Amino acid sequence: MNTPTMLRALPTEHRQRLMRLAREVFFPQGTRIVDEGARADRFWIIRTGSIELDTHVPGRRTAVIETLGHNELVGWSWLFPPNVWHLGATATTPVRAYEFDATAVRFLCQDDPAPR
Repeated sequence: MNTPTMLRALPTEHRQRLMRLAREVFFPQGTRIVDEGARADRFWIIRTGSIELDTHVPGRRTAVIETLGHNELVGWSWLFPPNVWHLGATATTPVRAYEFDATAVRFLCQDDPAPR
C-alpha cells in the first residue's frame, strides 16, 4: 500500500500507524458517497478519480461547492461534533481511495495526542 503524498508530512511512525487503518475502496462513477446531514463516521484520501462536494439549496438543484482529486482528503466532519456531514459527495469518475474509520482514527489520536 503506497503512502499518500499528503501524509508524508507526518512523522514516519504516525504515518505508518494511520496507514494500518486504511482500507482500499472503489466507487464507480455516479456513486453517492455521503449525504449532507448523515452521520460522519469515515473519511477518504483519493488515489485516482474525482469527487464533487455539494450542498442542498432549498427550491433549487444541489449546488456543487468543490471538486476534489488525487491525494486530496474527502470528509472533515468526523472530527467535529455532532459528527454529521456538512456537505454531500458524489464520484464524478471512477474513484479509488483509502478509507479510514473515524472512530479508529480518533482512538489512535487519543493514544498519542502530543506532536513530536
